[in-house]
Amino acid sequence: MNTIAYFLHQFDWRSLGEWLIRAAAVLLCIIVHELCHGLVALQLGDPTAQQNHRLSLNPLRHIDPFGLLMMLVAGFGWAKPVPVDMRYFKHPKSGMALTSLAGPASNFILAFLALWGSGMLLKFSSAAFSMVIIQFLMQVAILSTGLCLFNLIPFPPLDGFKIVLSFLPDALYYKALRYERYGMIVLILAFFLGVGGQYLSEAILAFFRFLCMLSGFPYSSFL
Repeated sequence: MNTIAYFLHQFDWRSLGEWLIRAAAVLLCIIVHELCHGLVALQLGDPTAQQNHRLSLNPLRHIDPFGLLMMLVAGFGWAKPVPVDMRYFKHPKSGMALTSLAGPASNFILAFLALWGSGMLLKFSSAAFSMVIIQFLMQVAILSTGLCLFNLIPFPPLDGFKIVLSFLPDALYYKALRYERYGMIVLILAFFLGVGGQYLSEAILAFFRFLCMLSGFPYSSFL
């Protein structure tokens, strides 16, 4: 009994709490990102995501284990791609581009709202529980910023690739799509080799500061 009491006393509950908050923020960012992909695709005429039960708030339907780990550790990552069948779109290329843009755009909005909410709580509330909410919202803002910018990189299979691809002639467009499956291998190798990581981190920080200014959140209080 004394051993259990000693363990509970020595356990780092604060770190556990911080990881739980971060995990909850990651799940929210992923769900919003993937759900918006599916919703926009549905509005444009593609029911594939709906038929595959991806228009759901259940995080288990959206999680990619390695992408989730990247989000927790590195601050940017990916989820299980929402299935999209561009043959349903009246204008396939623009439909795919809009569907792809929906994910990063949703994270931009989510980050802005999280920072705005944090600023309001800092200004008008001093309750201890408010600080827990602020910590959660700040994690949401940071992770959403990272998810937004990372997915806008014009490299397969990220959203930015499909957006940029839509400006190419049809022949090049469909040819480039064939190589999309190999892109993730290159991205994973680039991460482990440290290629471009510093530039992405600096871009995320700069964009985060811009969102702070836009939302009225005092960036100095984040430091």
